[in-house]
Amino acid sequence: MLKVKTPKKGRVKRELEKRAPKLVETGKKTLILQGTKTSNVLNSVLTDIYHLKRESALRFTRKNDNIRPFESRGETSLEFFSQKTDCSIFVYGSTSKKRPDNLVIGRTYDHHIYDLVEVGVENFKPIGSFKYDKKLSPQPGSKAFITFIGEGFEIVDKLKHLKEVLLDLLRGEVVENLNLAGIDRAYTCTAVSTNRVLFTHCALRLKKSGTIVPKMELVEVGPSMDLVMRRHRLPNEILRKEAMKTAKDQLKKKIKNVRDDAIEGTKGRIYIPDQKIGKVALPNKTKGLKRERREAKMKREKSERPAKKQKETSA
Repeated sequence: MLKVKTPKKGRVKRELEKRAPKLVETGKKTLILQGTKTSNVLNSVLTDIYHLKRESALRFTRKNDNIRPFESRGETSLEFFSQKTDCSIFVYGSTSKKRPDNLVIGRTYDHHIYDLVEVGVENFKPIGSFKYDKKLSPQPGSKAFITFIGEGFEIVDKLKHLKEVLLDLLRGEVVENLNLAGIDRAYTCTAVSTNRVLFTHCALRLKKSGTIVPKMELVEVGPSMDLVMRRHRLPNEILRKEAMKTAKDQLKKKIKNVRDDAIEGTKGRIYIPDQKIGKVALPNKTKGLKRERREAKMKREKSERPAKKQKETSA
């Protein structure tokens, strides 16, 4: 059996807790790497994906010989890179005679392979091939609309799986409040057939509409490509249940004498023990006792003081 080492230093323990699975997920980082052989088209695809996610992505440009995502024992190097870089999503590109311009998108849970989707890239148009006003280019860190057009995303299992993976890849960090000016791009995925998806990236142009809500126009800024479904691997059922845990599944610790009210909010009950004042020892040096002693002393001195003799007067 493998020996599990526990961290002895607090700094190491805190760093491991940051990388551990969380009930409430934070922003996911993306690892982009390539295999032994890649074409110019595939290199451009990986570069453009890194350009779209450069705020939360890491790119490896060296060739990796030991990575075989769909083969047994071919995931060891991939899991090692995921653990070292703390990336939970990866994009792996490779090309061969059997599968040209192959792109594998996968997710990890606790730095172990969770699921995989393999697509082929066709009709690729890079970002540099589109001509538009550079003022409309999306800003780094902005949020995006993601649309999935076609009933294939609701019926076909492969496209359902691809939809989940693309959502995790493109949505970025989840936020509660959002400014309308911070949404300046849109990703469009159109299911042309049961195994082909048209992917486009557009910038949003806001125009006056006479109302509070502005009019929006789409300007294609690239990249654009066709994703042809090849292979996919669903997660293990036990691993899926472990990864799908949410904060609501965790039992809330009950607090005594505290209840939540819909109108008054959180209310609590406080218990105060009986105060036995009669048995409390009082100090002798109190102002009340001093006053009583002072008054008694004045009365005693007044009573003990002799009366003054009257002076005799001559006639």
